Amino acid sequence: MWRPSRRGLLTTAAFGLAGWAGKNSALADLAITTKGKEKPHDVLVTIFLRGGADGLNSVVPYAEDDYYRNRPNLSIAPPSDKRANASARIVDLNGFFGFHPALTPLVPFYREGKLAIVHACGSQDGTRSHFQAMAAVERGLAAEGPGPASGWIARHLASTERTEDSPLRAVAFGGTLPDSLRGAANTVALESLTDFQLQAPEAKRKHYQEALLGLYETGNDEVAHAGQETLAVLDTLHKIDPAQYKPSNQAKYPDTDLGRGLRQTACLIRANLGLEVAALDRGGWDTHYAQGSTVGILSLSLDDLGKSLAAFATDMGTEMSHVTVVVMTEFGRRVAENSGLGTDHGRASFMFLMGGGARGGQIHAHWPGLESHQLDETGDLRVTTDYRDVLAEVLKTRMRNEDLSSVFVNYTPKPVGLVAGI
Repeated sequence: MWRPSRRGLLTTAAFGLAGWAGKNSALADLAITTKGKEKPHDVLVTIFLRGGADGLNSVVPYAEDDYYRNRPNLSIAPPSDKRANASARIVDLNGFFGFHPALTPLVPFYREGKLAIVHACGSQDGTRSHFQAMAAVERGLAAEGPGPASGWIARHLASTERTEDSPLRAVAFGGTLPDSLRGAANTVALESLTDFQLQAPEAKRKHYQEALLGLYETGNDEVAHAGQETLAVLDTLHKIDPAQYKPSNQAKYPDTDLGRGLRQTACLIRANLGLEVAALDRGGWDTHYAQGSTVGILSLSLDDLGKSLAAFATDMGTEMSHVTVVVMTEFGRRVAENSGLGTDHGRASFMFLMGGGARGGQIHAHWPGLESHQLDETGDLRVTTDYRDVLAEVLKTRMRNEDLSSVFVNYTPKPVGLVAGI
């Protein structure tokens, strides 16, 4: 009869067969700390729109004549234009700004004060390079350059007490760990929650799990503690069966990467496995060509975003009061359309804040205007709200982080007023 030792599991191929936590994590990587108190903060969900999302056609300043002058082909009909079908008109939000019609699923949440919007926001990076702008934002810097190599979420996690000893403290749904989580312990990148299982033949999986339980259930050292916590997570995931998760309140997630990621995020939150941060990406926002007005690449992307966010908020229901969703991008697009019926790399864009503490039903913006003299030197919408101010307010008021200087190094965040405390 096979009687493995802990040393044997850690040093032989048998451990490889029993591999922990899918493809990107291992038992030896788990950081051990003392269990925290009852959960004192929200679960933070970040959604990064990679490629530079066009803020001007997403949250449209339709009251500005210069919006229409700069975009004769890409502009969207104003709410008052009865010549256009309702599905092709801007959805008014406050008499000045309005949603692209593809974001209509989010209108009820805005009206109910559950969705806040920040406009004319971004970093100070002026390179208009995807690589450099994304690196700056994910590292929590003004611009790409000298500064911590770790990600802003990783530094947040390092500067706060863990609520539980869970190997799923932070999860990225995707093939790779984003730079915002670089340097974080107890973090895993998963294509699916079904990846988090013992990597062993089905016929032997129960045998391995029982053997591992016998090895770690009576230990008192750090390795044994990590083993106990990981086995508990595996057991819980097996019982809830993420593949069979049923959303609440008749929520319907789109069958897209973002929709599936948010569906699994909801499942993980409800499983109460110690999740503190979930990071998701949605690519496809680099609309140099065929961006379209109400039909085209941007419309399809916004449709996915709107439906996915609405499904998640509907599914979570009242539990959304303890979840904060932040949607962001690396930069916006040029004010003027280009000859390819698209828009080139610009500066300021938008952010969404949804859920716990959001002072919704309003657009938080120091609006710089779209007249030529109001734009920056290259003709782009100016950044008037630093993205770090938004993130810092979320971390302080909802995530109980009192050490923001460790997260945003050499930067003193300014109040935005879009987040209420717990």
